[in-house]
Amino acid sequence: MKKIAVVMSLVMLLLAGCGGFEAQTDWEVDSFSVTNHRGEDVSLEDLKGTIWLSTFIFTNCNTICPPMTYNLTDIQEELEAAGVEEYKIVAFSVDPAVDTPEVLTSYLEMYDVADESKWELLTGYDQTFISQLARNSFKAIVQNDPNSDQVIHGSSFYLVDQEGIVVKNYSGVSEVPVEEIVEDMDALSN
Repeated sequence: MKKIAVVMSLVMLLLAGCGGFEAQTDWEVDSFSVTNHRGEDVSLEDLKGTIWLSTFIFTNCNTICPPMTYNLTDIQEELEAAGVEEYKIVAFSVDPAVDTPEVLTSYLEMYDVADESKWELLTGYDQTFISQLARNSFKAIVQNDPNSDQVIHGSSFYLVDQEGIVVKNYSGVSEVPVEEIVEDMDALSN
């Protein structure tokens, strides 16, 4: 009988660990205070208490940004279908000199966004700021291409928890793990 109780206890412990969220990274996001596409101030403190999926894009991008943005709209549709309500999608512009709030708003209007209020397309800083934020907080590169008007940047999506810690990252362009992202955001928001 004792053996059965021990085995059952072990099984219960294993099952309790299944289905939960497990962080893969532990990167603290540096404090920031910037402007969103609606012309509103947004800071790290404003986002604390909410989970967010973050990335780096720019409106003049002629390579990965359009599919990344489309993939974010797809993820949002799946979040809505799964009943996940408390989240944000945060995209930092890597070309803030061009990407004014008005330009970012026009850019977002080109996509079929399920709930625009969940989006924060951010600007209102200089190139040095975004390069340092990307490197320090997301372990990502952001730098101007000296041979064009493009900006070199990564293609990952980053899951940030309620405390402003990057806990996981995913491919944002190809083979995007939409189901995994939705499951992780759902688990993290509960």
